[in-house]
This record gives sequence, C-alpha cells and structure tokens, in this order.
Amino acid sequence: MSERPAASGVASAGADRAYWERFAAHYDRSLGLLRRPLPRMLELVGEAVGGAERVLEVAAGTGVVTTSLARAAKQVVATDYAAAMVEKLEAQVKSRGLANVRCEQADLYALPYEPGSFDAVVAANVLHLVPDLPGALDALRRMMKPGGVLVVPTFCHDQTRLSWLVSRLLALTGFPGRRRFTVDSLTRALAAAGLAIGRTETLPGLLPIGYVDGVFGAA
Repeated sequence: MSERPAASGVASAGADRAYWERFAAHYDRSLGLLRRPLPRMLELVGEAVGGAERVLEVAAGTGVVTTSLARAAKQVVATDYAAAMVEKLEAQVKSRGLANVRCEQADLYALPYEPGSFDAVVAANVLHLVPDLPGALDALRRMMKPGGVLVVPTFCHDQTRLSWLVSRLLALTGFPGRRRFTVDSLTRALAAAGLAIGRTETLPGLLPIGYVDGVFGAA
C-alpha cells in the first residue's frame, strides 16, 4: 500500500474549501469513530511544543488540537482557511478561556505572517488533504525560525487493510482526500522535503495517525 497522489487544480481546490465550509457544523460529531488515536496525538503534540514562545497552527478546524497547544506554549496563532471552521474555532477558544490563542482565517499556501517568526508550526491531520504537498511544506518551513519544530500528525489511510477500506468508503461520500499515506510513506515524504525526523509513532485507530515531528535543515 503506497501514497496515492490525487489530481489537483484551482477548481478542485475551490471544491475542497466549499466541502469544509459545509462540513464545519458536523465536524466534531464526525470524529466520533476516529477518536481512538487522538488522546495520544494531543499528548505528543503538547510535548513537542512545550515551552515554545510562539506557535502557528494551520488547518486548526474546530480546535481539536488548539487547547493542547495553548497549555504548552506561550502564544498560539490558530488558523483555518474555511470561514465556518474559524467561527467554530473562535467559539471553542472563547468557551475554554484560552487567552493566549488568536484565531484567524488564513490559507496555508498564503500565510500572512513574517517568515521565520514561529518557534513551532503544527499542521495536524491535513497533509493528506493538501493539493500540493511540497508547496505546503515549503510554506510551513518559511514560517519557522531556524531550529523550529514542525509537528505533522497525519491520518494514514493506507496503514491497515481496514483503514484502506474505510478510506475508499469515505471517498464515495465526497471526502476531499488527496493522498493516502502509510506512516512509512509519510515519513519518507517529509524526509525528502528536508525534514530531519525527530519523533515518529504509529497511533492505532480506525484510521491510524502517523505522528511525526522534526526540524528542517539549512535551506
């Protein structure tokens, strides 16, 4: 089972965003069957950014990871490209009293922040969705200070026979997946992009999560 790139383009990218705008209201409920790997994922993410001065979170969705980041870092900028997701995210941040989190709408490929201004960048469960993986990793890399950590736990749709089947069923519903990783293929893709891999762990579940973090080498 290997990584499967999917077709990309402006039209399909627009359809992807429209999907997440529509799906925001149902996102948290949809995680019900996929929650098994999340507690360990949140623990690992918190450890990776612990003590960081400034953290950028992309594709924050409704804030599943944001609370863990807020507890571990001094300041968090949590972003998503879908306005409906940001609305839900802001409500969650307010209800949890996360005073050190700022929520903003931002596209991963056009992040409106000073390059090299974050100690850590977190992109949880999004790399299988991006239309241009090398471009996405370059965009994240630009945001990081030298020696900053990139944290990219990712659903690995091809990790097991069951996840392979679940992924194909999801595709029939219009789920905008772009590639199907295993933990090994995810790690190889990140290493090929210049990431010095720090920690990896396979988190079992209906759709397993491959936890990976690391530091980019010199450009």
